[in-house]
Amino acid sequence: MVEFLNLQKINKRFEPEFNKVYQNFLDSGHYVLGAEVATFEKNLAHYCGTSHCIGVANGLDALTLIFKAYIHLGKLKQGDKVMVPSNTYIASILAVINAGLEPIFIEPDETTFNISPSEILRQINPEVKAILVVHLYGQLADMEAISAISEKHGLLILEDAAQAHGAVFSSEFRVQSSALGVGDATENLVSFTNQVGNFKKAGNLGHAAAFSFYPTKNLGALGDAGAVTTNNHDLAETIKLMRNYGSSKKYINNIIGYNSRLDEIQAAFLNIKLKYLDADNAKRRKVANRYLSEINNPKVRLPYCDGSENHVFHVFAVRVDNRDDFTSYLDKNEIGWLIHYPIAPHNQDALKTRNNLNLPITEAIHKTEVSLPLSPVLSDDEVQKVINSVNNFR
Repeated sequence: MVEFLNLQKINKRFEPEFNKVYQNFLDSGHYVLGAEVATFEKNLAHYCGTSHCIGVANGLDALTLIFKAYIHLGKLKQGDKVMVPSNTYIASILAVINAGLEPIFIEPDETTFNISPSEILRQINPEVKAILVVHLYGQLADMEAISAISEKHGLLILEDAAQAHGAVFSSEFRVQSSALGVGDATENLVSFTNQVGNFKKAGNLGHAAAFSFYPTKNLGALGDAGAVTTNNHDLAETIKLMRNYGSSKKYINNIIGYNSRLDEIQAAFLNIKLKYLDADNAKRRKVANRYLSEINNPKVRLPYCDGSENHVFHVFAVRVDNRDDFTSYLDKNEIGWLIHYPIAPHNQDALKTRNNLNLPITEAIHKTEVSLPLSPVLSDDEVQKVINSVNNFR
């Protein structure tokens, strides 16, 4: 059996280091917002190339607190519209709604699965104040074009980087921005690269970014965990207050806040795993490259990859028209699989007021997507079994 994902095997590699930091955690007697959280915030900020990182309880809270903080700072107000990908996990949209903002659903580019810059331009209007970009499946969205649109229209760019830990912006992955009506492509590239400086990783490609460290992520905790990265000092300080009851000092509450603190023990585990993230992402790309070069079945459409490091393959998403037959076949051949995601957000009962939206590209992706096994601990034999099985599907 080739499991879709074996978290025990992934984390077993770090067990000696986990045991050591766990004992240190027990001995410290400091269990909330201690040295491990502070160290992880410093390490992740350095890794992403940002000035600030704030550890929070989970990825949804990270996104929600970004919006809440911008409202507190007067950059957004209740009812403002935020463009969001219609092809995403529902958490991205819940964050917008939970902050009292209005999501505008934008169809994806059918090649990359990510939010389409041309669709952003088609639906943009003065009520839109921000674009929430989701780097879906581990591949960066077209940040060059989106950055150019943001500059022209004065919009905030917020990243949902929950699936893209370590993904690196590449100038080769670009569209002709001039064709989108947003100015000279070369000029926009210069502006964008200046904005991100020497650091071009996910988490540093907009005004702020949210990370989830749910156990299945490329950088996964052993429970729920999240973080916000930004270069905006005021935003960072506001989120620090908000995550801890709005308090800057014990029993002194400066603003309305929440309880959303990164656990000290999860920060300790994440500090260990962050050291190995780039190596694990390289292993993911190696598996993905084998799939891309060796799977050859006209019934199975492979994902797009430009060959750069802008894709960290959180999942390897293929599309198959007769999905039920394909997944039944995989079951019989003992190949694990998952669907990301079986129901599009606008069709969920939780979003009934959006059930009438016409989003054909999104719905087609959600009806045909299947994720194949991909992780840094897959053996060569397991990868070969997946390739052979997929190629033999009829």
